[in-house]
Amino acid sequence: MPRAGLDPATVTDAAATLADEIGLAQLSMSVVAERLGVRSPSLYKHVDGLPDLTRRVAVLAANELGDELREAMQGLAGVDALGAAAQTVRRYVQRHPGRYAATVGTRPTGPEDPLATALERSLASFAAALRGYRLDPADEVHAIRMLRSVLHGFATIEASDGFRMGTDVDTSFAWMINFVDRGLRASTER
Repeated sequence: MPRAGLDPATVTDAAATLADEIGLAQLSMSVVAERLGVRSPSLYKHVDGLPDLTRRVAVLAANELGDELREAMQGLAGVDALGAAAQTVRRYVQRHPGRYAATVGTRPTGPEDPLATALERSLASFAAALRGYRLDPADEVHAIRMLRSVLHGFATIEASDGFRMGTDVDTSFAWMINFVDRGLRASTER
């Protein structure tokens, strides 16, 4: 009989919070069980083990980030949309490094997978941010991949305290967004 008040969403929320606190690599069923005040076997009534739980955290994170991107970019275009998207990803990774890490490398099992739907929301926001640049449709996928790579790299390096040079990180971030903006505008001026 499942414990009262314990369900897949509660277990997932606890795991997501723990992933942010201790790191995704340190997450285990026993750590989640301890946080919830139950024994590990009790969790298996709600999730199918650590891979399933990690996937659920990835879905949660992708949905959260998708919501935040959409809200931040509402009514913006061009460099304003680009900057809003970039800042949103950066802040999300700073606040939720563990749950963001769960999205990296976790692949949807098919088009009906909730992870596919959640990730598509973020991709749609990146596409919307790039729409103001009037890119050749053949270049849109490349631009989305570039933008995701740049933002992922910066945000994850920053979240792991990897920027140790004396220059202000905010200044570097603004420089990067300006650089990407100039490159995107230049690609349409051919």
